Amino acid sequence: RATANTNLNSTNNDNDNDKASAIASTPPTDTVPPITHEGQMPQKKFYRSRAHCNPLSFNEAFDYPPRPDLFDWTEEHYPNHPQLSDCGTDAGEFSASSAQIHPTVLDVGCGFGGLTLALSALLPEETILGLEIRSKVTEYVRLRILASRKEAMGTGASIAGCDGDGETHDAEKEDGETHDAEKDDTETDATDRDDPNDKRASHRPTHQNASVLRTNAMKYLPNHIPPRSLSKLFFCFPDPHFKKKNHPRRIVSTRLLTEYAHWLKPGEGKLYCITDVRDLHEWHVERCEEHPLFEEVTEEEMEGDECVWAMRTETEEGKKV
Repeated sequence: RATANTNLNSTNNDNDNDKASAIASTPPTDTVPPITHEGQMPQKKFYRSRAHCNPLSFNEAFDYPPRPDLFDWTEEHYPNHPQLSDCGTDAGEFSASSAQIHPTVLDVGCGFGGLTLALSALLPEETILGLEIRSKVTEYVRLRILASRKEAMGTGASIAGCDGDGETHDAEKEDGETHDAEKDDTETDATDRDDPNDKRASHRPTHQNASVLRTNAMKYLPNHIPPRSLSKLFFCFPDPHFKKKNHPRRIVSTRLLTEYAHWLKPGEGKLYCITDVRDLHEWHVERCEEHPLFEEVTEEEMEGDECVWAMRTETEEGKKV
């Protein structure tokens, strides 16, 4: 029995060595293929995440500059910003122009980016930035913006390009690329609808003025946004934090309103809030009415503001209500 056990153990050791050799001989995989390649429209089902998180206890690390003026927004976020197209080849003029480019409209808690992209079409003269704390959702919005930019370039090429017979080329078909992922997505950009009554139909947006940033807005916004630089600030369907002990987590409070007033342009900056929770709506109205630096706009102004329409129709939650 002792001999048999010894032989069995030896056999097992040999098998283990074979396994180890097999594992060692397998070439390591350098990179895992991404779910979505840059330029392709992402599918939302691969980027789902929890709807809310506690921003006061969110401990993941974020990159942020010591001061807003030390951050170059054209390096990663707006490399082909419309304002840069007027600079020509002069390096000094380009550098001066890039230093002036910074977000002027914030979509805080942008979710899957429906409003961010809609605002880039509605406000072509503004620089739109969506802020999101969840990493998977931020990556989805980033890829969605890149795909929208590529699609806009392809649309422009198919309109401008023609052959000798006068027939237009379809740039997307020439590349052999399809957008089945975009068809699978349940959301459709406002810019993709050909509504004859929509004044945006005559101007196809390039989305070069839109981007997304993963950050915690309740902590690091002062590091990114210079004072008196924002024309619009959006909070769409924020976490209601129903429990009274969690009310300090709400994105609209007396303390935070003071900070928002610091970033909004005096006399023209606007704060937009929308929610499907009556208690939270009343909280927003009460806090804004009590604050000396904010005043409520009239019903007529809201009805004539296309951004109010966009909040109601382009956000994921707005489509459900």
